[in-house]
Amino acid sequence: MSLVFPVAVCRPDARPAPEAQLAWKLAELAAADDRPIDPAAAELAALRLIDNAAVAIAALNRPPVVAARGQAICHPRAGGARVIGLAPEQRADCGWAAMANATAVRELDFHDSYFALDSSHPADCIMPLLAVAQQTRLDGAALVRGILTSYEVQTALVRALPLQHHRIDHVAHLGPAIAAGLGSMLALPVPVIYEAVNLAAHLSLSTRQVRKGRISSWKAAAPGHIGKTAIESVDRAMRGETAPSPIYEGDYGILAVLLKGMGGEVTLPAPQDPCRAILDTLPKAHSAGYHGQAIIDLAFRLRDRLPDLSQVDRITLHTKRMTHMVMGSGSGDPDKWDPAASRETLDHSAPFQFARALVDGHWHHDHSYDPARIAAPEFVALWRKVETVEDPEWNQRFDTAAPLDKAHGARAVVRLLNGDVREDELAVADSHPRGAAPWDQQDYIGKFNTLTAPFVSQAQSSAFLEQAKTLATLSAKQLFAFGIVADLVPLQDSPAGLFERGMR
Repeated sequence: MSLVFPVAVCRPDARPAPEAQLAWKLAELAAADDRPIDPAAAELAALRLIDNAAVAIAALNRPPVVAARGQAICHPRAGGARVIGLAPEQRADCGWAAMANATAVRELDFHDSYFALDSSHPADCIMPLLAVAQQTRLDGAALVRGILTSYEVQTALVRALPLQHHRIDHVAHLGPAIAAGLGSMLALPVPVIYEAVNLAAHLSLSTRQVRKGRISSWKAAAPGHIGKTAIESVDRAMRGETAPSPIYEGDYGILAVLLKGMGGEVTLPAPQDPCRAILDTLPKAHSAGYHGQAIIDLAFRLRDRLPDLSQVDRITLHTKRMTHMVMGSGSGDPDKWDPAASRETLDHSAPFQFARALVDGHWHHDHSYDPARIAAPEFVALWRKVETVEDPEWNQRFDTAAPLDKAHGARAVVRLLNGDVREDELAVADSHPRGAAPWDQQDYIGKFNTLTAPFVSQAQSSAFLEQAKTLATLSAKQLFAFGIVADLVPLQDSPAGLFERGMR
């Protein structure tokens, strides 16, 4: 059974009591410490932590990750949280460790996704929760409860309150989700979690420009920054401080100002029901924005039917509005066809992804973005023949379906110079639960082994996986020590910033 909570803008003279506000309902969900744990959800939480670690390790020497790690190193704390790749004794304050680790996770655009009225990457919650769990000496069961709570809150907000339509970035739903997950993990009382959720929601708002035009390295850092902000929001609430409220319903709040007065219905599990929303979230087999996952697989399927790509006249991808506007021609961004564009821009370019997959027949988190290969004239010529168009049928298949039933892909129409046409379509990525090869535990472990092999010895890798697979059973001592060292490759040092000034 689910609880449906309507949320709407209130007049100043009809402000709801705290107990009637959305932030309070989210706090009540988080504080239900007797809520049962679904075994399948707990298992997937462990696999998503493995997935996070895999993509984080593969990104350890990329500039945004190096910079975030450099900031964390400037905030050492004995008994704090581990920083991915560093020795276990080199610990940092949990807020800065959370930012460094979450930045590493986000950098390659290679972890999970969720889609309803809006989109999100719910696994962005895991590293902030882990950092706090280590610093506060919690066990694996508490961490799993926090992860499942955070997933539940974020997906509930994504189902009810669309941000992208109003050009607000989806990390606005991440902050309150992490605050709720922390409250659940720490077994905080409802009033404290309520204040933390209000403040985290207030401080997590940013514009969609972070994913528009020339996409900068901040895209990788944004979730970690939100995680750090949520940690600080919880700390402040635990000290008895208050936050702006009602943050959602207020006449100057999120609904009124940012969503132009739009309300919604937030659906949450009943107190006796487990948090299972993580089971509706989707893995990534390719290091690219999720809208490109099925498009890449579709290109692989068409490749054998196009032996001479020089004979392609033009390629049209008929797809849903979200793909067209965010990753395609509807964005109006010439950057999506620019061989000098940033990697962050290219992993949000459906035309680039289709063309690259069509040429190569495989996808690699580094090689597919090799600047020299991207700039090759024959590739650029093919790439610039690819366009997207918004297709009402694909909108319907995406907009009106339940999260796991949505059609994410496209229909590709390839017109050749001789007038022949080749076309095919793919609704979901192969790795999707409804796809040709739905992911299971072995796929996550295979991804981990492949991505970490250049950085981590086999002994380190095996030890990490053995503990991660049994995350819910780890003691507080085991979780405190849990982590992984990059023992095969020297980690790059960050250029000095403000925090190094005056350090001795």
